[in-house]
Amino acid sequence: MSRFLLALALFATTAFAHAAEPRARDLGVPFDGKPGPLNAITDVAGVTVGQVTLIEDLANGHKVRTGVTAILPRGRDTYDTPVFAGWFALNGNGEMTGTAWLDEGGDLEGPVMLTNTHSVGVVRDATIAERVKAGGADSTGYWWSLPVVAETWDGDLNDINGFHVRPEHVARALAEARGGPVAEGNVGGGTGMICHQFKCGIGTASRRISESGHDYTVGVLVQANYGIRDGMRIAGVPVGDYLRNDLVDTGRRPGSASEASDTGSIIIVIATDAPLLPHQLKRIARRAGMGLARMGSYSGNGSGDIFIAFSTANKDAMKDEGLQSAQFVGNDHIDPLFAATAQATEEAIVNAMVAAKDMQGDGGHYAKAIPHAELVTVLKKFNRYQPRK
Repeated sequence: MSRFLLALALFATTAFAHAAEPRARDLGVPFDGKPGPLNAITDVAGVTVGQVTLIEDLANGHKVRTGVTAILPRGRDTYDTPVFAGWFALNGNGEMTGTAWLDEGGDLEGPVMLTNTHSVGVVRDATIAERVKAGGADSTGYWWSLPVVAETWDGDLNDINGFHVRPEHVARALAEARGGPVAEGNVGGGTGMICHQFKCGIGTASRRISESGHDYTVGVLVQANYGIRDGMRIAGVPVGDYLRNDLVDTGRRPGSASEASDTGSIIIVIATDAPLLPHQLKRIARRAGMGLARMGSYSGNGSGDIFIAFSTANKDAMKDEGLQSAQFVGNDHIDPLFAATAQATEEAIVNAMVAAKDMQGDGGHYAKAIPHAELVTVLKKFNRYQPRK
């Protein structure tokens, strides 16, 4: 089977497999807050997600375990209408392109793309090419684009220096982005990722809140590749202290069993339909760190913990007019959105671990998924098991 056909087959079998896979709540993991219908970032109306998963064993002995994840804030309208956005680096040992303009202009023009560390360039260039194909130039006469592309390092399981992510994979992730359930675990940009020394990857969750007579949704998607087992917590339980028998020293740079520091990376994407201004969205992005801390991470020196938040509200304010008008939630009413962000971030990370499967990767490295039965046993030990109704 050709490399292209293999990637296409894998996308078809994994992109919408979410509904068949158990999630953290299915195992009885309790979480705070009320999730949306899908408990996914796509609970925010208009948001779509596309993922291309690349898994191949090459003739030269190397193994491809990587991919691309695309988050489109307004679906296909993303190419024509920006969103207000803000970003935050809790620790900056990583990359997210386009952030200088996010700080300056306060708007996100285009999708948010996730991939591996050494594929940021090709994904960025391919995203611009798709913007050029999608429609006419802007009011200046140019197809101007500074896309946001973020990364985590999958070089333990993936032949990262083989540069296997190509423009056609980016194009397909964008073209096939959909609403509805989102595949989690070993998919898209998260295919080769590891967190807390368990196989990890893509995870998502959402929260619904009511404030001052208005209903809002906050959705989170993570690409998780950070942390060590020591101190890992799930639902407040020190799970990392009990699930030790499967520690495997893969020899990886971030978070290997032989290291004693919290290294690796996580990219967190937060979407909301609450009307928020760019400086407020930067505040929302910061709160993703609270969800990360609930997992036991302290964002070590070697970790790239970078977050972005956007709002799908205020669409009319994105028109090219001399005088704009926008609504926004008052700062004294924003706390429920802060709480929702922390809650959904925590659950999205756990969902990424629960959905992930054992993976044999490049150089004989191996990552084991978190054992579901053992996790349930530890939760019961601490009276934190909550069977799904």
